[in-house]
Formats: sequence, structure tokens, C-alpha cells
Amino acid sequence: MEYKSEKEQQFISIIEDNRQLIYKVCYMYAANDDHFNDLYQEVLIHIWQGIDKFRGLAQLSTWIYRISINTCVTYYRRNHKYNEMVSIDGLSIVDVDDGTHRQQLKELYRLINRLDRLEKAIILLWLDEKSYDEISEITGLSRNNVASRLRRIKMKLQQLSEE
Repeated sequence: MEYKSEKEQQFISIIEDNRQLIYKVCYMYAANDDHFNDLYQEVLIHIWQGIDKFRGLAQLSTWIYRISINTCVTYYRRNHKYNEMVSIDGLSIVDVDDGTHRQQLKELYRLINRLDRLEKAIILLWLDEKSYDEISEITGLSRNNVASRLRRIKMKLQQLSEE
């Protein structure tokens, strides 16, 4: 009979409930499958290390986003050799219902890959229907700054799509 501590059980539950969120962030910062696996492991390590410090002042998904984004950005800064991003074909984790929708989603992620790291984080949070306040909390930006950056990011994506 295998005994798991309360912390281990909590960790497993958190990872199972937030796997898609963590995958999405890691995919957007990964250069290839190996890089994705490294990022994913780094995020899991940081979640494990921080689980005792989570006080519940924010939603758990907000805390997971913050850890995932900060881990990926820090990893990226330490390893400048990863300048390219993973192919959107690797995003099979996203559930889509038809080929047209999938193609539009691939194009959107291709355009998002052309954004800088902070822009990418902001637009991904917005696409996940996070409120401006939640995005502000995760990124450390003011609510007004989030709103103006989102407006600029949307305009930038529109311009990129017209190129």
C-alpha cells in the first residue's frame, strides 16, 4: 500500500486540474519538444516548491498562470539560444471541433508567436477569459496598463494578419 502525503495529493490534484493551462503556456514559450518538456518540468518544480506558500488570496488558476509564465520567461532569459517557438502543429492539446476552426486557431497562435514574451502572456490570459484584474494580478501590471496593452496587442495582431 502506497502512502502519499497530503502535499503530494494536493500537488497531483493541482496538476491534473490545470494540466491544459500549464501545457498552453509552455507550448507558447518552447522552441521544440525537448524544450517544452524542460519548461513543463520547471513549472512543476516551482509549483511543488510553492504549494505550501499558496495562501488562497487569488484563484488557484491565477497562481498557476503566474508560476507558469514567470518560469517560462525566466527559463527563456537563462537560455537565449531558444529564439524560435514551437510549431503550432504541436498544439494538439487544444480541443477544436472542425478543420476551419482549427486552421483559424493555428493562424492565431502563429501570430501570437511573433509577439514579445509579455505581450504573449497578456493575450493568452485574455484568450482564456481572464479579467483585466486577474491579468493585472498575474503579470504585475496595473489594470489600466493591461487594458492599453491589450488594445495595442490586438491592433498589432491585426496588422500582422494583414501582412
